[in-house]
Amino acid sequence: MPALKPVPGKVRAALDAQLSALDEPAYDGPDTAAAMLTACVPVVLRAYRRGLRPEREAARYAVRHLLDRLAAAAPGRSVEVRVPPYAAVQCVPGPRHTRGTPPNVIETDGLTWLELATGELSWDDAMAAGRISASGSRADVSEYLPIGPIGG
Repeated sequence: MPALKPVPGKVRAALDAQLSALDEPAYDGPDTAAAMLTACVPVVLRAYRRGLRPEREAARYAVRHLLDRLAAAAPGRSVEVRVPPYAAVQCVPGPRHTRGTPPNVIETDGLTWLELATGELSWDDAMAAGRISASGSRADVSEYLPIGPIGG
């Protein structure tokens, strides 16, 4: 499954909308899609921490960016990671499914995924708190988390 190919102008608009909702100045970093996607992550986390509902597009870009990084770090199709309503990816080497619901599925919400991917929440703590639904013998991506330095 190929990584998201975002349009830089759309990412910038989503990032600036989230910053505006937080009463923060507009983004002034590099104008590349990669830099702006990375910048979305801490900005969306700040919205969650302030008890706000993140701007949908900013949250979608942040979640999808980290899911794509997971898929790049663990290429394969044996596990599907779902973060509704934002995105899903297949990852982890091993037997792949070809039809219907995959046998190894992980599902969580946007906040939990961002916290897991950035290392702010451990897999074990998220599982113990019921913040992750994981079915299948291979439905564990903890060895790939956190997903490296995120920045911001």
